[in-house]
Amino acid sequence: MEKGPEIAASSAGGKGPDQHAIDVGRGDHGDGKGEDVEAVGKERVAVAEEVQSKKKSKRVAALDAFRGLTIVLMILVDDAGGAYERIDHSPWNGCTLADFVMPFFLFIVGVAIAFALKRVPNIGAAVKKIVVRTLKMLFWGLLLQGGYSHAPDDLSYGVDMKKIRWCGILQRIALVYFVVALIEAFTTKVQCGVRGHLGQACNAVGYVDRQTHKERLKHWLLMGFSLLVLGIILHYSNAIPINKQLYSFSYVCFTAGVAGVILSAFYILIDVWGLRTPFLFLEWIGMNAMLVFVLGAQGILAAFVNGWYYESPDDTLVHWIVKHVFVNVWHSQRLGTLLYVIFGEIVFWGVVAGILHKLRIYWKL
Repeated sequence: MEKGPEIAASSAGGKGPDQHAIDVGRGDHGDGKGEDVEAVGKERVAVAEEVQSKKKSKRVAALDAFRGLTIVLMILVDDAGGAYERIDHSPWNGCTLADFVMPFFLFIVGVAIAFALKRVPNIGAAVKKIVVRTLKMLFWGLLLQGGYSHAPDDLSYGVDMKKIRWCGILQRIALVYFVVALIEAFTTKVQCGVRGHLGQACNAVGYVDRQTHKERLKHWLLMGFSLLVLGIILHYSNAIPINKQLYSFSYVCFTAGVAGVILSAFYILIDVWGLRTPFLFLEWIGMNAMLVFVLGAQGILAAFVNGWYYESPDDTLVHWIVKHVFVNVWHSQRLGTLLYVIFGEIVFWGVVAGILHKLRIYWKL
């Protein structure tokens, strides 16, 4: 856990246009003929605060919303998929809601790599950051998905080393991140202390300012729809069926295309049109994705609560809420389970993530 702002597209390196604007303002008033020094000082402070505010506002909120959506999907399909088979993993060919979770995780990790490494111009520091983050993800993956944790219903812990699951979701994400991040670190140019081609202003803020929304969306949507259409054609022509079990080429294209289109839609709604309120809970979850993943999606908090039972391990607060607040009220095990997952888990974690965001508390790897 740590307190502090999340990664943003912020400036780095030498003077950018904003700093030059401050210097020009000082020159215009510095003729030595009766200027009001105090007024000039206040003006410069105001300009500096405005510049800082602009830098902080450059965070692409759509990335957080997409990350939050992925966590929400994971909770939904893991905990309600047993009641609704149509949203659970496809047994062979085809693609269900659950089959989007893993590709969405990989997609947003890949998108975020450039932002994360842009602020680490030194190659040695970049490699160290990549290795440490990879090891952290592997550790949590083995602990939570390797078989050691049986949360939330089974209160026992431990795994036979011969049966440990080495390739859970988080472990696979860690390996993909390691390879792709190293490629990014060793192949992207560093100019003015920042990775990537940043143009004349030579800082990330100036670069983002010059990318109009139109140009950014043109690239995202073109790539997203191209992959989406290619995946559909390959599947329905029976050339390469969409198959999650085999990670077929059509499956990769289709899910990556859907991810690109959804991210573009979020970007239009949230970052371009400013409709942030309806998506705030997704942003909050996305900003604290690791915390919600560990405590929520992997059932660690529920397991802790289940550890305090009355007479029988089946008589716990969680089980009582599911049975009496949802299942018995709606007279349906399936509907009650779905409503519990929506309100007792997804909404609950949205509120918790929102509170932590207000306190500026984030769990980052």
